[in-house]
Amino acid sequence: MSAARITLQMVTPAPTDGGMHDAFGRRIDYLRISLTDACNLRCVYCMPEEMQFLPRAELLQDDEVLFIVQAAAQLGVRKIRLTGGEPTVRKNIVELVRRIKQVPGIEELAMTTNGVLLADLAQPLAAAGLDRVNVSVDTLDAASFKRITRWGSLRDVWSGVEAAEAAGLKPIKLNCVVTRGYNDQQVADLARLTFDHPWEVRFIELMPFGEVANFAHNAVVPYQETMARVEEALGPLSVVPGYDGHDPSRPYRLAGAQGTLGFISSVTQPFCAGCGRVRVTADGKLRLCLLRDNEVDLLTPLRRGCSLDQLKALLRAAVWGKPWGHGLANDVVPEIRVMSQIGG
Repeated sequence: MSAARITLQMVTPAPTDGGMHDAFGRRIDYLRISLTDACNLRCVYCMPEEMQFLPRAELLQDDEVLFIVQAAAQLGVRKIRLTGGEPTVRKNIVELVRRIKQVPGIEELAMTTNGVLLADLAQPLAAAGLDRVNVSVDTLDAASFKRITRWGSLRDVWSGVEAAEAAGLKPIKLNCVVTRGYNDQQVADLARLTFDHPWEVRFIELMPFGEVANFAHNAVVPYQETMARVEEALGPLSVVPGYDGHDPSRPYRLAGAQGTLGFISSVTQPFCAGCGRVRVTADGKLRLCLLRDNEVDLLTPLRRGCSLDQLKALLRAAVWGKPWGHGLANDVVPEIRVMSQIGG
């Protein structure tokens, strides 16, 4: 596997606005929170089929999630994304969404989901304040979908996508992890959806984690290959103007399409300079970079009764140590967790 080399460039930080900044001057205003490590699918690139999940007592409870959101919001976080595992399997998910959206300072609340339960949950989640969803759809071929997810039904997911659009959870974004030998030959089918729908279909390079790292190394499809396959089938792609480098998805459009295509090249063309996000795992660890194992324990201080100001100080100090980027170019692979335990 080849990966781009990352050059470290220390810049002068500007922490005087009360927000969170790292040592490279990047402002951190986006927090992704994993609500559970459990999932109702077993995607081949995400986890082993016989996955063991953590006991509920070892995961962040609702009030602990809210406390972290409150602290983060007071430090300038404006966007929250709820992830998993699969966040919709979390008990009381609708009420938790409602409480998070009511936290002062939170301007956008989104969710990444496999869509299996969205047919029933999309409308209640929208009513509770969820703004939009990203739905994982790796293929439109039912047999390939079953092979990738092991347990999944494409029909259930598609019903969820339709329900999300009807509920106003827009713009709809479909995430496709391109995996060699599984769906790399089918990306044009997903891209074709943008002709008839104002959606963003996003093609994501497979990233190596934990127990599935060796599988991922062999199954990475560089984004350039995916782009070429789409163009061969559907015509040239045009760059969508206005991209500022902060969204990992670089946008393109097919001629005559209502929607857009995005390409996320975490492995071959990292976008670390624009990264303004950190993650909280389901068991309460602040993960500073998706592809590095650097983590700071938040759960222990929370359960020892830390104050809001103490939690804010912990977050600010931790974020200062956020690494510039991943180490895949030097064969440094995250080992302590698989993707479902991090939250993507």
